[in-house]
Amino acid sequence: MSSNSSDIRTNRLVFASLMACLVLLGTILFRIPIPMTQGYVHLGDAMIYIAVLLLGKKQGAAAAALGSSLGDILGGFAFWAPWTFIIKFAMAYIAGSLIEKTSKIVSMTAGGLVMCACYLVAERVMYGSWALAAVGIPWNVGQFAVGIAVALAAQPLLSHIPSPKNRSV
Repeated sequence: MSSNSSDIRTNRLVFASLMACLVLLGTILFRIPIPMTQGYVHLGDAMIYIAVLLLGKKQGAAAAALGSSLGDILGGFAFWAPWTFIIKFAMAYIAGSLIEKTSKIVSMTAGGLVMCACYLVAERVMYGSWALAAVGIPWNVGQFAVGIAVALAAQPLLSHIPSPKNRSV
């Protein structure tokens, strides 16, 4: 392995770790409690979409899963961390996969809808009621919609960041 490919891999790892931290911070620092579901909405989804834009589907999904599940653990919702890890990974991976084929808004919306469907199922399992689980749907939609708006608004600023997504090993 050449020194150059090792440097690129290190750069990717550091960048993905940084994005996982930003997802974590967006999740725990900017949250609004939802009394009806005992959950909360946050700006972590905006950081997830930014991670996907900068890192692509694989590393963006890894950063999303790690940062979001750590947000649950450190934010007092550790019982949600396994669900969140899987759900946020799926959300980011789907958005990242589609972003290569369609518009950013469509791909991010698809990822957000997957997140909503997965949390609906998870909440049904956790709370034992479809009706109670359905209460979270509008909040989840609002959360990912705000995330899309923030990510797209930040897009012009992100274009100046040298992203490791486009570097080959």
